[in-house]
Amino acid sequence: MSVRTTVVFTDLIGSTGVFEAVGNAKATEVVTGLTGWIGETCVAFGGRVVKTLGDGVLAIFPEGPGAIEAVVEMQRAHQKNMMHMPAELQMPIRSGVASGEVEIVDTDCYGDAVNVAARISDLTGPNQIWATAESLVFYEVSEGIKLRALGPITIRGRAEPCQCYQVEWREGESTEFLTMQAGLDTRVGDLSVDVLGGQIELACIDARATFKSFELPVRIGRVREVEFLVNDPRVSRTHARIEWRNGSMVLVDVSTYGVWVRFAGATSDIVLRRDEVILHGRGELALGASFNDISVPTVAFSVT
Repeated sequence: MSVRTTVVFTDLIGSTGVFEAVGNAKATEVVTGLTGWIGETCVAFGGRVVKTLGDGVLAIFPEGPGAIEAVVEMQRAHQKNMMHMPAELQMPIRSGVASGEVEIVDTDCYGDAVNVAARISDLTGPNQIWATAESLVFYEVSEGIKLRALGPITIRGRAEPCQCYQVEWREGESTEFLTMQAGLDTRVGDLSVDVLGGQIELACIDARATFKSFELPVRIGRVREVEFLVNDPRVSRTHARIEWRNGSMVLVDVSTYGVWVRFAGATSDIVLRRDEVILHGRGELALGASFNDISVPTVAFSVT
């Protein structure tokens, strides 16, 4: 039976380390408890659990808004719960959400939306939610939620990229940490060209270098051992890392004071503190301080 639905794929990050740290019996108890709770949360918001996959849960929802509300509530509740967990048992959640036609066979489901939800979940970082544009069409952004456009994302094994957004769910954070909410463009547009290309150019004062996807990861920092050197005391020895993940350039902050990201044409900056973001198009990185400091060391980037 073919139905149009919204698929949520959610899994726990770091379960392998938990098994190593506390042993099979305790780890199994914790993981199954968390996946059971994830399933209950999906059901509470109108979803149906299709199956659990070790430390992952696959669920389907009749509409996109219910799916988004479920994963947001899941993240918020889990974040509070982790504050009371021993460090060795903490496993952040990540989620991918996609809408489309799926085939229901017995109690299982198959289709492009299932594959996309699983793939974008794999691309997300800890505590992140990524959703396709189609899954957000009828979603009315509620208080405390913002959407960050990620652009077309290349999905392994899929001919066309997907227009994706990151759902920012953290309440009470300064808005400088988030992009401002713009109207969601439900027109996916021309996806025949993926803006997340196969190379990135970095430039800082008199230094310039181009790195192809197969040369990644590269490190930005102030010691000679890194691949891109920025000699400034505010820059950490290794300040940031650029990785290639299934067609995406991902900037990961590993510094003491953070990275500010400014995309060309954007109305606000993104602040990373031990966080990550997909780089696309052109823009600048401010290392160790915001762009408001005119002396801050900056790195221009161009993804082509």
